[in-house]
Amino acid sequence: MINIENMSILIVDDMKSMRLTIRKMLKNLDIGKNLRFAENGREGLEVLSGSKCDLAIIDWNMPVMNGITMLEQIRNDTALRDIPVIMVTAEAERDIVSEVAETEIDGYLLKPLTLASLDKKIKAVINRANNPDPATRHRLKARELEEIGDYETAIEQIRIALVHKPSASRLLRQLGLLHFKIKKNAIAEKCLLKAVSINKQDTITRVHLADFYLRTKNLEKAGKYFIEILSLSDRYNDKAFDLGEKLLKNNFKRLSLDIFSKVIARSKKQNAAREKVIDICLVNNELEYPQALLDLSIKENPSNYDMIYKAGLIHQEAGDWEKALKYFINVDRHVRSHIDAKFQIAKIYYMNRKVLKADDYLNQILRIDPKNEEAIALRREI
Repeated sequence: MINIENMSILIVDDMKSMRLTIRKMLKNLDIGKNLRFAENGREGLEVLSGSKCDLAIIDWNMPVMNGITMLEQIRNDTALRDIPVIMVTAEAERDIVSEVAETEIDGYLLKPLTLASLDKKIKAVINRANNPDPATRHRLKARELEEIGDYETAIEQIRIALVHKPSASRLLRQLGLLHFKIKKNAIAEKCLLKAVSINKQDTITRVHLADFYLRTKNLEKAGKYFIEILSLSDRYNDKAFDLGEKLLKNNFKRLSLDIFSKVIARSKKQNAAREKVIDICLVNNELEYPQALLDLSIKENPSNYDMIYKAGLIHQEAGDWEKALKYFINVDRHVRSHIDAKFQIAKIYYMNRKVLKADDYLNQILRIDPKNEEAIALRREI
């Protein structure tokens, strides 16, 4: 049993002022005897590994390691996983609340904190830890059974838990994952589908469904669930890039481009996301969509000559040699050592029977790189 007045509390926040504020509030509330502090998730995990804590109050948005990553590592560590955790987040980050709620969080608080909200939340979380409801007791028993490989009995424990909480998406998800363990994929799929129908914000179950459809080569269903995932979270962008490329290769072009659009829209680094999508599209002979992305990137940053060069390649691939030449010449004027742009210019001039101009650009290349095989081969052809 955790004693509210005497418990040990870890406070993790990158802002010293916030750590001091929470410490002062806890003192005024007469909550906690031993307080420990960390500036980020990595430091917080180091504290937890070296000392016992009864409660962790973690900020969502921190450098080095954020709150959700720290929470995941706590839940994946058998020595730490049962520590009650309260996540603190700003109003602007409310879209993460649903995601946090599905990662076995015990509670969350919105900034700015008040004495009343902190008091109420801590007491509620500790009361649940001290007096777990029947569904929680059966869920934890199922976890123990799963860890020793007794999947059938674990399933029975989750079924009993669902009698107490029939609309708990987390329990339905756990039931589905247990059925995957015993190779009953059809039942597992039904459990996961029921979980997502109950909880429209359940990102994690949607990820499991998408993974299942990928394993069973149902790319279209996987793609449709990823559209939903990307509407809820930006934590799965790397997986979305991979899936988008698979869809593009397998002729699900519209779905693939919808995924790419979602990834770009939600990405914190939109230019980097755009560049990655452009490269994927070029490799897979999709020209129209990256052309629009390139036009936008160039408009936003007219001195991004890598993007201008790629725009030239796309117009060249599309057969618009005149426009491609303009892009390559633009690059060559500003980046005089750009051998690839010079070679593309030489090719276009040679194709248009402007041999002297082509030869001039080949000479420029060979002055920079005398052993350039492509330039040497084209000169021989001329």
